[in-house]
Amino acid sequence: MIRDTSGQDAVIAQVPVWRRKKLILGCLVAGAFLIACVALVRAYAGNSKSIHSARIKIAQVTRGTLVRDVAVNGRMVAAISPTLFSTASSTVTLKVKAGDMVKKGDVVAELESPDLSNLLKREQAIYDQLEAEVSRQRILARKQKLIAQRDADQAEIERITAARTFERYEIAGPTGVISKIDYAKAQDALKTAEIRAKHAAAATQLEGEDVDLSLKTKVAQLEQQRLVRDDAKRKVEELRLKAPVDGMVGTLSVANRSVVAANTALMTLVDLSQLEVELEIPETYVADLGLGMAAEITINGITARGKLSALSPEVVKNQVLARVRFDGAQPVGLRQSQRVSARLLIEEKTNVLMLSRGPFVESEGGRFVYVVENNVAIRRSFKLGATSISAVEIVDGLKLGEKVVVAGTDQFENAERITLNN
Repeated sequence: MIRDTSGQDAVIAQVPVWRRKKLILGCLVAGAFLIACVALVRAYAGNSKSIHSARIKIAQVTRGTLVRDVAVNGRMVAAISPTLFSTASSTVTLKVKAGDMVKKGDVVAELESPDLSNLLKREQAIYDQLEAEVSRQRILARKQKLIAQRDADQAEIERITAARTFERYEIAGPTGVISKIDYAKAQDALKTAEIRAKHAAAATQLEGEDVDLSLKTKVAQLEQQRLVRDDAKRKVEELRLKAPVDGMVGTLSVANRSVVAANTALMTLVDLSQLEVELEIPETYVADLGLGMAAEITINGITARGKLSALSPEVVKNQVLARVRFDGAQPVGLRQSQRVSARLLIEEKTNVLMLSRGPFVESEGGRFVYVVENNVAIRRSFKLGATSISAVEIVDGLKLGEKVVVAGTDQFENAERITLNN
């Protein structure tokens, strides 16, 4: 016979109410501790790094006027920098050295060209020959005019003689002293003399015009040869190179007593009284630039104002060359190729949210910032607007008065939260 389990049963006494409440309280305390631990773990996980606040720079979002500008580097260049060239194949004798100061009109080099010297002598000889021919033509013209005038005067004398003879015949004719035949001959002789005198006068005028035209032709030839001779003389005179401006000898391209071909660069002169600033501007700013734009030029701690006077249409190595001309008096003591810094003032924006510029613009790509709240830097997206050398415009994502880490964010390694230690 199988026994039942009644022998194994035991009566359990009911747990008092006060013991049940203590158990529930313990569970609640344990749950709260667990929640706190989870929060601490999450906080520690979010603040994965801790940075000392002295290693970063914090700025506050403010409202004000933003002057949009761009800072670039450049160098001083001469606004007037003529280059002297050889005018012919010749031997060069330099009269100056690099760095010498010269005045306008000073001889800086002499060229020796036998070909040009001989050319001038030939043209001068031809000119002298034509000048003699013109003088001879003037004498011949006067002589021919005298001969023509003599013939005309002779014809006029014959006409007068014939007229007087005819008058005598005409008076004696009615008395019957002379025959009708002699009377008719006298009449014909008068008419012949009148015609000859008339033609002689016309021939004299034509002869004068002819000799004048011949003389004019010779004079024109002489004038033409004078121009040729003067051109040869000019070329010979150009063999003595003179400084076109007051300035300094910049560079010498040839050695002394060297033989050069025509149109060879010999030297460059620099007019130090008229210098300009040549700037290298990143091509990203070119669309915002315009001629006449104001600029501030810093040279040896001195700030001068200028205006953008020229802008190159060509982009070289992601940069565009521009020229800035001084607005007003040029600072003293400037030198060719001297390095300077400049600030181009693009535009001015008033009443905008702005933040001091720092490396955060480049390190975060202008899309994220770290906002400081209760010694914790929290990564936040924002929208960047116009930028200047010292400040940037905040379009969206930040509010007035918020504090932002502007330098040192490269240590954060794109973490979402960074604890800042004092």
